[in-house]
Amino acid sequence: MILFAACCVWMSNALTAQETIVRENDSITDSAIVYPESMTGQLSDLLRTWQIDLSQSDEECNRGANMLFPDSVYLRRLCRLPAEMELSFNSVVKKYIEMYAARRREQVSYMLALGEYYFPMFEQALDREGLPLELKYLPVIESALNPVAVSRVGATGLWQFMLRTGKGYGLEVNSLVDERRDPYKATEAAVRYLKDLHAIYDDWNLVIAAYNCGPGSVNKAIARSGGKRDYWEIYHYLPRETRGYVPAFIAANYIMHHYADHHICPAHIHGPVTALDTVQVNERLHLGQVSAVLDVPVEELRRLNPQFRKDVIPGNFRPYMLVLPSEKMYAFVDRNEEIMHYNRSLYHPQRSDTDAYVNGAYASYAGNGEKIYYRVKSGDNLSSIARRNGITLTQLKSWNGLKSSKIGIGKLLVVGKKAVVASPSEEEILMAQNSTGNDAETINQYYRVRKGDTLGKIAQRNGVGVSQLQAWNGLKTNRIGIGDRLIVRKKEVPCSKEEEPSAKEYKRADVSPSGSEIISSYLEEQMERVNRQQSGAEAGNVSDEEAAVGSNTQDSEKTAIAE
Repeated sequence: MILFAACCVWMSNALTAQETIVRENDSITDSAIVYPESMTGQLSDLLRTWQIDLSQSDEECNRGANMLFPDSVYLRRLCRLPAEMELSFNSVVKKYIEMYAARRREQVSYMLALGEYYFPMFEQALDREGLPLELKYLPVIESALNPVAVSRVGATGLWQFMLRTGKGYGLEVNSLVDERRDPYKATEAAVRYLKDLHAIYDDWNLVIAAYNCGPGSVNKAIARSGGKRDYWEIYHYLPRETRGYVPAFIAANYIMHHYADHHICPAHIHGPVTALDTVQVNERLHLGQVSAVLDVPVEELRRLNPQFRKDVIPGNFRPYMLVLPSEKMYAFVDRNEEIMHYNRSLYHPQRSDTDAYVNGAYASYAGNGEKIYYRVKSGDNLSSIARRNGITLTQLKSWNGLKSSKIGIGKLLVVGKKAVVASPSEEEILMAQNSTGNDAETINQYYRVRKGDTLGKIAQRNGVGVSQLQAWNGLKTNRIGIGDRLIVRKKEVPCSKEEEPSAKEYKRADVSPSGSEIISSYLEEQMERVNRQQSGAEAGNVSDEEAAVGSNTQDSEKTAIAE
């Protein structure tokens, strides 16, 4: 009793001192404090990320309206909590208590239900390192117990690790896996981080403040306060976000113990509590494959394994642990092969080898074609053979008529099909002839590029190399356009010899009947005209006439030839 009385007297004095600070400094008000993001989100958003179905929750669990108590009651209740940490009371703490008890009471109801799953895990990790167990309520204000929570600055998970800090404490973060969202590994990392901070400050309130804003900001606040190392003495020098952090933590401790006093009742999910177990995954696996084969809702798998960001477990990179309901564990082990190959091409469409596309040798496996065989060796299995040849296990079994996965050493298996070069249709072929000499001529075979064609495919269909196509068509790259006309084959054929034409066949004026008749008629008229002339005509006139005749005759010949 004496100890209790002394404790309450000390708390009363602390309350008076803190109220004096509040009166002296107007900045300690709700408007001056930035609330933790976990206290500002919508309940519907939290329920969606918690993956709690309202239809299965006891949301009518409300025994009445919120109860308000005098400050002395809050002070006494905080004083009685079995805590190693200093859980002091002041007006700021009171406002956070009232927020949880009134405006956020439904959120508290659901966090109490989630706490049944998370708090034992937190306690075990804290106890192993000898830290105060009341730190288990830190994720309540950090993330509202949301394992996939992401803050506006990128802090992630239940314990809201920043990327650099998380990696510094051994949490793996890549495109498929974010261990900051793994409740187990993130808790282990957070405990180590809190322990390291306590080694620096030796004060749990300063540790919590440093966890929120970083040791650098706390050190600056200590320096600005003249070297004081008490949270409440450096309160005004801390960032606004951190000023409300410790009061919110104290309020979370209070409401998690005294929720019934404020007529808040934990929500309960109907149905039995599911026991959980883990199994190691050593191959690439999609949660959808597990869901389909084991008949477990994919939403439940996501809730149990929030660290897998895209529902993909990259077990081929390194082994990962998959959390499953215990009753599904043996089924997973027994049907492992079936799970791994269930719709594998759909869930894992990545191609391991695309060399065939680069060198133009790709061929579709559909339809008939030339078969490629492989002889089974010691240590082979169907899965490894299919993987090495870039095909699915289903294809391998189908091509070889296999009903089981048993194979014998020396067995010849069809592991691929090479496309047969198809003869091009008449529409695709355009012929051209280029003379190469007197004895032979080259016949070019053309192809009109269609949608989906590549230079490699065209070369393969016509039995030539890509470089040969490029040389024939003057291409410097593999780029071709729809509608382009390409030479796809060249063939030399002997020329058929014909008799050489006579010289007069090339005299078009002689060959042309119309030109011949015109010239003959004209000459005949001129000759008759000359004969009618008097033998006594002047020699000069005769010469002029003949010159004119000759000139006109040449002009007429040119006209006839032109015609």
